[in-house]
Parts: sequence; C-alpha cells; structure tokens
Amino acid sequence: MLYLSEDDPDLAKLVSNEENRIETTINLIAAENHSPQSITDVIGSVFNTKTIEGYPGKRFHAGCMYVDKVENFAITRGKTLFEAEYINVQPHSGTSANLAVYFSVLKPGDKILSMSLPHGGHLSHGHRASITSKCFDFSHYKVNLETEMIDYDNVRKIAHFVKPKMIVAGASSYPRLIDYEKMSQIAKEVSAYLLSDMAHLAGLVAAKVIPSPVPYSDFVTFTCYKTMMGGRGGVILCKENFGKKIDKAVFPGCQGTSAVNLIAAKALIFKLAMEEKFISIQKKTIQNAGILARTLREKGYRIISGGTDNHQVLIDLTSKGISGKSAEDCLEIVGIILNRNVVPQDEKNQGKVSGIRLGSGAVSARGMGEPEMQKIIELMDMALMNRKRKEIIIQVKDLVLKLCRAFPVIKIA
Repeated sequence: MLYLSEDDPDLAKLVSNEENRIETTINLIAAENHSPQSITDVIGSVFNTKTIEGYPGKRFHAGCMYVDKVENFAITRGKTLFEAEYINVQPHSGTSANLAVYFSVLKPGDKILSMSLPHGGHLSHGHRASITSKCFDFSHYKVNLETEMIDYDNVRKIAHFVKPKMIVAGASSYPRLIDYEKMSQIAKEVSAYLLSDMAHLAGLVAAKVIPSPVPYSDFVTFTCYKTMMGGRGGVILCKENFGKKIDKAVFPGCQGTSAVNLIAAKALIFKLAMEEKFISIQKKTIQNAGILARTLREKGYRIISGGTDNHQVLIDLTSKGISGKSAEDCLEIVGIILNRNVVPQDEKNQGKVSGIRLGSGAVSARGMGEPEMQKIIELMDMALMNRKRKEIIIQVKDLVLKLCRAFPVIKIA
C-alpha cells in the first residue's frame, strides 16, 4: 500500500475502506469467499505485467520461460486435483469458459438444453440477457414446483423432444446435489455432449465432500473465487479427445492475452486444495450450510427444496411479507451481506424477487461454526422482523460487529 498511497491517496483510501468493510461485516454471498493472503500476493505480483498468447512452449511473445512453468504448474496440479484427463486454465471467467466449450464442438444456432435461471440456472446458460442466447438455441428445464428439485424424468422428456446437441448440468442457485450420472445417461440417449458447470461447487468437489461431475461429463467448467477460495478466472476440464478443440476455442477463439497472475493464483489454490486445512474448511462449509437451513426453518422461514446439500441456502420470504430486495438492504445496514434471489415461483411474475440466497463459504473460511451460524440467523431474524425499529437495528449492528471482531479475516493464511 506504500506506493499506492503515494501515487493515488484517494484510491488507497478506498482499498483501506474495503478492507475494513470486509473485516466488519458477515459475508453470506454464495458467490464470494475469503482467500488466503498468498492468493492476494501472487495476484499482485510481477506476473501481472507479462503478456502471453498461446500455450506453454508455443507463445507469440518472448520472455515466457517462467510463465510457461507457472501455467504448467496449474495444468499439472489441476488435472491431479480433479482427476481430469485435460485442463485449460486460461479462461478469464466462468462465462468465458462456458462460451469456449459451446464453440469448441457446436455451431452457432445449435440447440442446448440447460436449467432455467429462475429455477437455479445461470445467465451463461442461455438467458435472453446473455450473449450465449444470441449464439445458440437454448431450451430450459425447470425444477418440480412441489419438491423444488430437478425432475430427471422431465429433463429426459424435454431432451428427447428438443434433441439438443449439448446438455448443461449445473446451477447458480440450486441448493441440492445434481445427479451427474443421470444427466450423462440422458445426454447419451439423445447423442448430446454433457457440460457440467460447477462454478459454485468446485471447492467442495476438490475436497471430495460432494460427488464430482468429472467422470460423467464431456466438459466441466468452474471458477476459482467461490468455494474454491482462489483468485478470479475460469477453468475447463474435459476428456482428452476434446483438448485441442478446447484450446483453440479459448485462444484464439474466445479471448486474446491471458492473465498470468490469475493463472498463478489457480496453480496456488490447486496446491492448497490438496492440503488438510482446505479440506477441513470445505467440510465445515457443508456443515454450516445445514445449520443455517435448519435454524432458519425453526424460526419459520420457508427453505427452498426443504434444505441444502451444498453451501447454499435459498429462502422464500413471501410468508414473511418482505421482498428479497428489502431484506438485502435491511441486512446490509446491520452488516450481514447477502443477495436477493428469485425463487421458482417468481417466474410467473416478471421482475418479482421473493427470496434471498445465503452461502456458508466465507463464514466457514473465517473459522465460524455452529454457535456462530445460530447467532447469525438470530441476528438476521431480529433485523428483518424489526426493520422499522431504529433502536433494534442499531443493537443488531453492534452485535454483528462484535461477532466479526471475534473472527478476523486477516488471520486467514
């Protein structure tokens, strides 16, 4: 920070303010986490300045003797960690990774079947607001509105009717496990490729606390900053026979120069993910999510699908008479950070957001356990049920700050 303070005091102050915000708030955003300091170190290293195009040993610029080793570290460690036949560590993001997979084996206009966004899918799975929907012809499967879980018989029925060239298994807000073996069977029945997007689940898969999609999928994509606890950027795993097509689709197909500092962060988090500390955090992440869901249910909140099998808990606030946006705003005031989220029933009402989404990754990385999860829900409920009482909001904010100070983020190493 010394040089930044000299060059741009205003920006340095914002960095400091953000560090303070992180330390003094409870992060329940499912798409975020707290990374080890070594991840921040390597992202801010000299690798940030190197330009690379191409792949190790076949670059379009000189001076790549060390960055080649960095990328080879990431490749070797990633393949070992996920027991994958092939890996590409260059995608800038999860969406970039998904685009590269689509374009590696499909032609514009080809049919793809994926999960509907209001039912748990992702923008890059063909939502009309995403460029993906402008390039390919997407159809969507939904959860069963009674169980709020994937109905695989219905997925099979849609697949046989649509006859897609690719099926996407994976979600952005789905708290249950996905049966990748069943999705693979359905894909084979209609001669479709199977892409499994485990952006949210990669850390849990790496630690082997939930099943891996790798054995059943032609392609697997993920990001490194959610449960994976690393820096930003995407990764593609695939069968060996698709390797060359994936490489060409990433570069020069979908992107140009890659961020070496982020590739280095991927190499680092793949190494750390093989260690007991990482595995312990992932186990705690699963446990804490279950505690959050159970405690919320005991307080009368409706949990989407009745519970969770991963790090996410989705809550339908309809019965509480509060919108997802109002809940998000109220909780941010007291220092509990999460996001509003659509629930399956919102699909009938354009623009309605009835829920919120919680994630247990960041609080687990911080060292919190069952007593803290119960306390967090108690504070959430107190704030939401007394959101118009200023004295209660101030009291909750003080209690949140006290809890944060007992579990400083800066100690994560």
